[in-house]
Amino acid sequence: MDISLIELSRFQFAMTALYHFLFVPLTLGLSLIVAIMETVYVMTNRPVWRQMVKFWGTLFGINFVLGVATGLTMEFQFGMNWSYYSQYVGDIFGAPLAIEGLMAFFLEATFVGLFFFGWEKLSKRGHLVVTWMVALGSNFSALWILIANGWMQHPVGAVFNPISMRMEMTSFFEVLFNEVAQAKFVHTVSAGYVTASVFVLGVSAWYLLQGRHIELARRSIAIASAFGLAAALSVVVLGDESGYNAGMSQKMKLAAIEGMWETEPAPAPFTAFGIPNQTTHKTDYAIKIPYLMGLIGTRSLDEQIPGINDLVKQAEVRIKSGLVAYDALMTYRADKGNVPADVKQTFEDHSADLGYAFLLKKYVDDPRTATPDQIQAAANDTVPEVWPMFWAFRIMAGLGFGFIGTMTYFFYRASFRGMKFPRGTLLVAVVMIPAPWIAAELGWFVAEFGRQPWTVDGVLPTAMSVSHLSVTDLLLTIAGFATFYTVLFIVEMGLMVKYIRKGPFQDVDETKKWMAVHEHRLRTHDGKVPFATPAE
Repeated sequence: MDISLIELSRFQFAMTALYHFLFVPLTLGLSLIVAIMETVYVMTNRPVWRQMVKFWGTLFGINFVLGVATGLTMEFQFGMNWSYYSQYVGDIFGAPLAIEGLMAFFLEATFVGLFFFGWEKLSKRGHLVVTWMVALGSNFSALWILIANGWMQHPVGAVFNPISMRMEMTSFFEVLFNEVAQAKFVHTVSAGYVTASVFVLGVSAWYLLQGRHIELARRSIAIASAFGLAAALSVVVLGDESGYNAGMSQKMKLAAIEGMWETEPAPAPFTAFGIPNQTTHKTDYAIKIPYLMGLIGTRSLDEQIPGINDLVKQAEVRIKSGLVAYDALMTYRADKGNVPADVKQTFEDHSADLGYAFLLKKYVDDPRTATPDQIQAAANDTVPEVWPMFWAFRIMAGLGFGFIGTMTYFFYRASFRGMKFPRGTLLVAVVMIPAPWIAAELGWFVAEFGRQPWTVDGVLPTAMSVSHLSVTDLLLTIAGFATFYTVLFIVEMGLMVKYIRKGPFQDVDETKKWMAVHEHRLRTHDGKVPFATPAE
């Protein structure tokens, strides 16, 4: 196999996926924050809340459009760069993607249009329903994508058909209610809520530092800090659930995240700091917290978490078992349906390990001719690069706890200190705006890079999944995508900065109506109306 072709295909997909994921978290969270703000507007009828909905809704709309554009490109890549993957598992992977496109995407896109153009055509409650449908559509769209991705992490509800040489779905409900997919969904959307909360908090803090749009900024901070605190706490709780699922179904990923080379007595400690060394199979200068990893990975005090070295030995055993399945599969192919019963039984007994035999395709055309050294090399390939996993997880987790502290502080100041915020803390909020994107990208990296060398864990190696393209083809498309995405990024940042600098739209007519209704409450004792800005 051409290793450069595989690596370039992986690089291109990683580049487009990570870029697309810049838009997803903000879309998920900002849609819900806008819906909450409009709910308050309908309940109070105060113009400042309508103004907030329109302002943050505009920023959501810019982000939504760019997210759609980059998401469509990603789906085209499955047929372009990953044709064997699409052919092999398309029956399962394609179903949630199709549902996402037909239901969630069109639902979301339709209501986004009504959100922006229905202010004067819909009643307040009607427009509120539209806004909540936008939020639900955004999150519903993420559900189907993460069901597809969760199946790649933990393939259930499907079997390999030796006649068609494809994976075929046996239970849609097992795919739908896959515990890994469900945990990924709630963890990912919670991370999106944190991202949007930090964004709203940071932009509002910038307005306060500038002395502009004070009432809008204060109210936005109150909403963002309360919503963000709940979301940040849920990210930690749901992240623990993801860790437990990894301990059950992706033991190598968990061991790599921990830098755990040897199986340690239960309950295993958590390495808070260390320097993993893939050559010596040790983690140097390790600082460990007793029991913590065992509780996260197994939720018990007596169950062991296997180390990397033991998992490699298990992989070698599964490769040899997979070779038995592969030999039976070749008999299936040769006899074309007239297969002896004992061959069928042999295949069924070992079919769960067939994917491990495919790991040898990296070294030989026919896995049955592999040497012991090649089998050992394929077993070693099941170990992802440890140090990026180790540090990506810890930076992500550290940022997560930082978000909890930040949101707690601003929630306290907004709720119990009259929305008075020291200048230094406002500066921190502004500087922190990029942090949730860094955490989200690192989380996505841990999930995807930690699955290597598999496209579908234990079923289909990445090396087998690629299309038969030339290196030149890939280099040209990578250059094209990089150019296109750079232009999109410049447009996105330009529009976002433009509308943030411009600030919220002053809805003068709505403000006059509100002031006319409440004029008697605004008058002072001498009969004069005090100064009031449209936001007030």
